[in-house]
Amino acid sequence: MESVLRPLIVLGGSVVITLAAGWLFDFLLRRADARHHETPLWGLLRQCRIPFQLVMCAALLRGTYARTGLGMVQSHRVGIGRLLTLVLIGASAWLVVRIAIAVVDSVYARYAAAHNRDPARVRRVRTQVTLIQRVVIAVVTILAVAAMLLTFPEMQAVGTSMLASAGLVGIVAGVAAQSTLGNLFAGLQIAFGDMVRIGDTVVVDGEWGTIEEITLTFLAVRTWDERRITMPVSYFTGKPFENWSRGGAQMTGSVFFHLDHSAPIEAMRDKLRDILGECAAWDGRNWSLAVTDTTPTTIQVRAVVTAKDADDIWTARCAVREQLIGWLRDHHPYALPRVATAPAALPPGDAWPSVNMNGSGKDEKAASGWNRTPRTGRG
Repeated sequence: MESVLRPLIVLGGSVVITLAAGWLFDFLLRRADARHHETPLWGLLRQCRIPFQLVMCAALLRGTYARTGLGMVQSHRVGIGRLLTLVLIGASAWLVVRIAIAVVDSVYARYAAAHNRDPARVRRVRTQVTLIQRVVIAVVTILAVAAMLLTFPEMQAVGTSMLASAGLVGIVAGVAAQSTLGNLFAGLQIAFGDMVRIGDTVVVDGEWGTIEEITLTFLAVRTWDERRITMPVSYFTGKPFENWSRGGAQMTGSVFFHLDHSAPIEAMRDKLRDILGECAAWDGRNWSLAVTDTTPTTIQVRAVVTAKDADDIWTARCAVREQLIGWLRDHHPYALPRVATAPAALPPGDAWPSVNMNGSGKDEKAASGWNRTPRTGRG
């Protein structure tokens, strides 16, 4: 009877204690979350319930499995103990990662709420927080795997040999992984050097898009047509690129028109003012319209508008271009550039020249084009 009750008491007691501790853990966090609405930390820590219960159950079983009284040979007992140790290490690493992520997310949420009027600063902190989380996860994972390997006696001997030749291994690894290490340090430089942030609008290799994800090795840019461009982070530390969100999200955009010399510039200014007054994308800071260049056949007119961010400046430019061209087409069609496809009409009193060909097939008068000869009274 004792041989049956003892395993049930040990195993069942470990499970009951684990479930009770998990319930108490979640109950206390719910009470704390209800009392402290200003921080989301307690609510985020509730996500740690499962790894917490797993750590408790593995620790209890690791300490009490030998008291079950089950007739196990020594090799089986050692194997079960090692398995429980591996589970305990893995669950502990999982719990540490969850706690770290909850703390970092809570700090970021409070910071974002306190600085919601400065989106550039919030994006910078978000980028740093994301990379910090990835570094913490990578470090904890490496330490957990190393601790698991060291539970095997054979790996302890390997570890001693590796420490003895650490210098040579480090040199070889550095040479072999210099590209990866370069991207790693470039990612840290981007995170804490404030070069580019998640949510920034950039132009890279002629592609306009928004920074969607930054890791320690690569960076993802979402273009306007929903494509994703994945680039190594070292690109942004070694080559020039445009960051339209740097120093503030406000932007100034220009729209160019090639028009006839007779275009009504003053009327175009009045129309531009009316268009911007009805355009929700215009932020009201500034606007202008001026002739910036001229050619023998056309003039170049530039309209300048402002907006609060890159998306709105695109919308404002398209609205100005579309509505001004439509207004010119409907009310001032003469202002649009024209291409002559027929000979010009002659003024009164002029006549088209007669072409006389000599024997060799050459026209002496037409050598310089055509001549305009005044009409005579004889018609």
